[in-house]
Amino acid sequence: MTGGLPAWSLPAASRAQIDLELEWPERVTSDWAFGGSTGAGVRVCILDSGVERNHPLVGTVEQSVVVVAAGDGYDVVEDEEGDLSGHGTACAGIVRALAPECSLHSVRVLGAGYTGSGDILLGGLEWAVGQRFDVINMSLSTTKSKFAGFLHELVDSAYFGRTIIVASAHNMPVVSYPWRFSSVISVGCHDEEDPRLLYANPEPPVEFFARGVGVEVAWPGGGTLKVTGNSFATPHVSAMCALALAKHPRLAPFQLKSVLYHTAANVGGAP
Repeated sequence: MTGGLPAWSLPAASRAQIDLELEWPERVTSDWAFGGSTGAGVRVCILDSGVERNHPLVGTVEQSVVVVAAGDGYDVVEDEEGDLSGHGTACAGIVRALAPECSLHSVRVLGAGYTGSGDILLGGLEWAVGQRFDVINMSLSTTKSKFAGFLHELVDSAYFGRTIIVASAHNMPVVSYPWRFSSVISVGCHDEEDPRLLYANPEPPVEFFARGVGVEVAWPGGGTLKVTGNSFATPHVSAMCALALAKHPRLAPFQLKSVLYHTAANVGGAP
């Protein structure tokens, strides 16, 4: 108790301090949410296998770091090697295509052949959350339940810190994390060609479906590759989040999830 009020209470005299400036339209439309936006000013983190710098379909990467084991913990150092498997470059290129003026950052937690450990994944996510990126794209997950508790703490911390985590569902019908947690935006794929086409799933834990089948993506060496998977649907949604946040930077994670829902093609005839 402080001043006669319980913890987390709001004194009447403080009410004006929490006024929010965002004005909601009578109906949330795609034009209101994304129209005219390029993602400018929004920091998007690709937590993955690294990103090839200056790939023509990726462009500038503002920061590239790698997470390495160090004793009982981890260190985050500059990434001198770049993408070792292609996955991160593919995701970064998708984000860049839809949100061309966003600021891209790479946090490498995977090595060659998509190898990695749960400890490094958690370390990378912990570091990224601490950097307060606007959006963290996680086109990866872990099936090891021993990591679920700390992962849950991390994604909740991101949620309350106003960082959006967009996480891909596993490509196999197995339990994995963190996409199953409600504080993230979870993504599966559909097989239509429109990169902005979203569907809301009425039966979570997958919340949205985005383009992820036969997608031509950036690939190391300056080239492209045609790929399929929930991993590649996820950055489509991350990019849409960047577009919305560039227009409406005061959107909290739960509000942004609601915006995606109301602009999904299968919700109330959304335009």
